[in-house]
Amino acid sequence: MTETLPPPLRAAIVPVTPLQQNCTLLWCTRTMRGAFVDPGGDLPKLRAAMTHHGVTIEKIILTHGHIDHCGEAGTLARELGVPIEGPHEADRFWIARLDEDGRAYGIAGVVFEPDRWLIEGDQVTVGDLVLDVYHCPGHTPGHVVFHHPASKLALVGDVLFQGSIGRTDFPMGNHQHLLDAITTKLWPLGDDTAFVPGHGAMSNFGHERRHNPFVSDVAMAG
Repeated sequence: MTETLPPPLRAAIVPVTPLQQNCTLLWCTRTMRGAFVDPGGDLPKLRAAMTHHGVTIEKIILTHGHIDHCGEAGTLARELGVPIEGPHEADRFWIARLDEDGRAYGIAGVVFEPDRWLIEGDQVTVGDLVLDVYHCPGHTPGHVVFHHPASKLALVGDVLFQGSIGRTDFPMGNHQHLLDAITTKLWPLGDDTAFVPGHGAMSNFGHERRHNPFVSDVAMAG
């Protein structure tokens, strides 16, 4: 009799804030220890998801410093007594203005200091899971992406979306840096790698290479 083992990683997407940002509850099925990725707000919804899935949160990890992705990360970290890892320190500029941006967007924003800034080549653990870190600037200068090779899953924040890419018209944005990050760091992870974007539906890199009007192979060859 063949025993079917559960996948090592499970994830639940919980849209938060008026901007409907995809906060991801990510956990290791063996240990049931997990992390919130980009808990921008709506903390009661996040606590309910954690309880529903029976996950013990051991850390918060962040892709970048925009208000909808990390406005209440510091508050949640204090409540749960857990560290914050990420983003890259180049996003200190954005985290330092969370209270100001919160007032502008009508979203709770609390300035915090991550326990660990991340750089290209770092790894982040969640239970027994090991996520690889890629620095993917352009949308913000300190944006990072998390990849779990065994699950063929990436959490890309606002770098890439189904059919679109991140905005680069914010302060310190850079369109060419974003295109370079997508094509040189994300595409090599494989066409069959699925990704959770910061907003909207999931997709995979192969679909975007064929159909994304901004970064498809055809668009980039033009």
